[in-house]
Amino acid sequence: MVVETQIKRFDSIELESGVVIHSVDIAYETYGTLNAAKSNAILVVHAFSGDAHAAGVSADGQRGWWENMIGPGKGFDTDKYFVICTNVLGGCKGTTGPISINPATGQRYGMSFPVVTIGDMVRAQKMLVESLGIKRLLSVAGGSMGGMQVLEWAVSHPESVASAIPIASTARHSAQQIAFNEVGRQAIMADPDWNGGEYYDSKPPARGLSVARMVGHITYMSDASMREKFGRRQREDNGIFEVESYLRYRGSQFVDRFDANSYLYITKAMDLFDLANGAQSLVPVLNKTRTRFLVISFTSDWLYPSYQSLEIVNALRRRNQDVAYIELTSSYGHDAFLVEVDEQAELITGFLARTMKENSRA
Repeated sequence: MVVETQIKRFDSIELESGVVIHSVDIAYETYGTLNAAKSNAILVVHAFSGDAHAAGVSADGQRGWWENMIGPGKGFDTDKYFVICTNVLGGCKGTTGPISINPATGQRYGMSFPVVTIGDMVRAQKMLVESLGIKRLLSVAGGSMGGMQVLEWAVSHPESVASAIPIASTARHSAQQIAFNEVGRQAIMADPDWNGGEYYDSKPPARGLSVARMVGHITYMSDASMREKFGRRQREDNGIFEVESYLRYRGSQFVDRFDANSYLYITKAMDLFDLANGAQSLVPVLNKTRTRFLVISFTSDWLYPSYQSLEIVNALRRRNQDVAYIELTSSYGHDAFLVEVDEQAELITGFLARTMKENSRA
């Protein structure tokens, strides 16, 4: 299935900071068919380095980042549901971000782009969803940073989403999670080619961005998965360890498809996200939602460990809200939500079917 990314332009968006961005583009893709009642729409939201291309095959032959979960007969069954995926605000794959042209100056925004939050990303998504004539989503689903957006949807727009599926995610970053992001940001800004973010007409900070991605990629894997995949094996051609070669490849590959300034903005948005708005307990803020939840975590995920998902689950249970929780056994680490999909698909299939049935009774 060849899928084309579409662009929807809006006059403006007001951010949580009060800053207004004019002439805003939102890149998105859709899969499946919206029913007459417009009651079968699901918004899938991507993790940090993802984009709007979640499923199918792009014109240049690239498969979607969640191709194994979205499609006919899959977890998000496009024979039943209309699935939408957007590139986040601040991104670099079609949605307005630092790489975009500022209409006021005719130049790329660079570091003059305003700070964006997870809430701003969700506000942009809501604008797009409403432009498609959809008043209420059957579900919002996503892993990692996508899970943060799911939680924001459920709390800020409870009337607009019937169910929520945050996977391998958190209600707020720990000090360790912020620390890893800061190392990545410093690697980029230490690259002489970064030039304060003004590199678009010259050489990009490829070395810094590559190192940032290498650091990030280590956190996505587990000790067990790295041991199994690489061990202490060395390449015969140059003698470097297999894991070194792999990280260098991942770093160089990332440079070809991602913008360094977007890396700075998006990781900062993740670090700033706090569903409880500084409060110790999540209970009061989660009292605002009547959304049904399916929360999924993985045993070997040390970047977003299960205790962070359980914090959300326990807060929902304290308010007697509808929540199902499962910790899936996996050795893949944080990447499990993208790799090991069979159990996820089974859980999500049943959860969505029940949600659709309950909605039809309402």
